[in-house]
Amino acid sequence: MGKGTRFEGKVAIVTASTQGIGFAIAQRLGLEGASVVISSRKQQNVDAAAEKLRAKGIEVLAVVCHVSNAQQRKSLIDNTVQKYGKIDIVVSNAAANPSVDTILETKESVLDKLWEINVKASILLLKDASPHLQKGSSVVIISSITGYNPPASLAMYGVTKTALLGLTKALAAEMAPNIRVNCVAPGYVPTNFASFLATNDAMRQELEGKTLLGRLGTTEDMAAATAFLASDDAAYITGETIVVSGGMPSRL
Repeated sequence: MGKGTRFEGKVAIVTASTQGIGFAIAQRLGLEGASVVISSRKQQNVDAAAEKLRAKGIEVLAVVCHVSNAQQRKSLIDNTVQKYGKIDIVVSNAAANPSVDTILETKESVLDKLWEINVKASILLLKDASPHLQKGSSVVIISSITGYNPPASLAMYGVTKTALLGLTKALAAEMAPNIRVNCVAPGYVPTNFASFLATNDAMRQELEGKTLLGRLGTTEDMAAATAFLASDDAAYITGETIVVSGGMPSRL
């Protein structure tokens, strides 16, 4: 894809962006001209991802950030502002799914971790970033189709993703009129995070059968929707969630 210019001169932070959907989002924003700030928990992953992006001519700042670590979150924001002087786009993509237990069997420590990483960290990240956002800035939160219909094996994960749908609405009202806040709810996308899709043929076929388009999603599908919402093409859209699931049912 040729380099568009929707994000020329823009600075975008994408959390959990060294692989999978987060990496695809950072790459898409970068190919359209953004300076991208990528982050994840491990230095070597951040360095490797930065190299890949730079090889495509993208301007990158790579920062180690475990989203539930207050100090690292602050340094993600501080490093960005120090280098680029502003923040135009924040994509909150970090998520954990440490358990396949039913909700009532889930250990309290796991409940805490799910809430902490999937919901609370998004709030705290935006709290740190918001003083540096300006008129025309845009926030995109990454939820999941499981937020609409939590499946048994991902039930508590799904419930945390439901919370993000509400958070999107509430923050859109709170940050208006200068800052837009929207959400992407991906369907099933084979990534390391969802490794069961790559390895379990029966499950993959079953999920493909639930889509209208007869295939699972790609990380690029998710990046395209995220880039749209982050861009001025979506200048009159806020508080909305786009479900990117190949027509897999979410709601009426």
